[in-house]
Amino acid sequence: MTTLLAARELAAGYGAIPVLTGLDLYVDEGEIVALMGANGAGKSTTLMALAGRLPATAGAVEWLGRPVRSPLHRRARAGLRYVSEERSIIRGLSTLDNLRLGPGPVDDALARFPELVPLLKRSAGLLSGGEQQILALARALAGQPRVLLADELSLGLAPLVVERLMQAIREAASRGVGVLLVEQQVRSALAVADRGYVLRRGAVALSGSAAELQAQIVDIEATYLTGVTGPVAP
Repeated sequence: MTTLLAARELAAGYGAIPVLTGLDLYVDEGEIVALMGANGAGKSTTLMALAGRLPATAGAVEWLGRPVRSPLHRRARAGLRYVSEERSIIRGLSTLDNLRLGPGPVDDALARFPELVPLLKRSAGLLSGGEQQILALARALAGQPRVLLADELSLGLAPLVVERLMQAIREAASRGVGVLLVEQQVRSALAVADRGYVLRRGAVALSGSAAELQAQIVDIEATYLTGVTGPVAP
């Protein structure tokens, strides 16, 4: 199986504040990897460093086995998609224009998410939170990317919308997309994931298959997913 994206002894932070310290993880083709941890553990920082939005201070990010230092827009051209916690949409534009700004065909996005068809003329800022997140994910997945980095897709959304988003991610993985999913709802994440990592203080504290981590979920929630475990990171 091809490893698409990896962190090797990766360190990153904000100014003089270190967040990631010696982080090692990887994402293979066609798998969903859940990234879990308490607030401040470094989950979002990991995605930003992997995406090229935040520079590494040590270690390396590898794309298809080779170190990469290019910024976000160049990694996007190579097939990386990053859906941030802010939902990655332009609120003043219509749903259709948001899709047109994406890297893939509009028809591809609508084929994956037909529920957007009646919303095409509506301003993205007037969509519900769930509709905005579906729009962000539709734009990211259009055109068959290699890797999807998704940060807190389910935040503040109804269970049915979360189920729809997770289904779409699973379908993308079945077509070969590698997915790294940051998710506070760890049970939902592990239900759809193949593997997972638990972060603590910017490093991997625990890893394993989804089944292995599900078997330890009570201990994981009690030990790693409560409180703040390191410098508070965006």
